[in-house]
Amino acid sequence: MRATVKEERCERCECIIGLGCTCPPDGVTPKRHPVSVPPREWRRFPAATILISPTRYAHLPGACAHLTEELVKAPRWGWIPDPPPGLWDRLSSGYPATATEGNTARQAIRRCEECQSAMP
Repeated sequence: MRATVKEERCERCECIIGLGCTCPPDGVTPKRHPVSVPPREWRRFPAATILISPTRYAHLPGACAHLTEELVKAPRWGWIPDPPPGLWDRLSSGYPATATEGNTARQAIRRCEECQSAMP
C-alpha cells in the first residue's frame, strides 16, 4: 500500500513547503534563493500582466524568484494581461483586482512583497 503525501503549498509563494518554498515562517520577507539562478524569460505573459494566485496574491511576471511561468496555469491562476493604469498600486482588500483571463473568479487583494520591491 502506498502512502499518499499531500502537497502543502505556501500561501505566499505557491511553492510546495519543503520543496522550493524559501519564505520564512514568520512571513516577513522572503529569503533569496541560496543558489544564484539566472532569471528566465516569461513568454506567455507581457511584463505588465498582473498574475493572481489562488491565495489572492498579485504577482508580476519574472519579478519574484519563487514563481515560474510553468506554475501559472488556469484553473489554479487568473491574470490580467493589460491592467488599467494604477491598478497595481490601488490593489487592496478594499479594491481587489479581478482576473480577466485564466480563472476569472480569482481576485487579488494584496501584492507580493518581492514583486512590489522589483517595481521601478
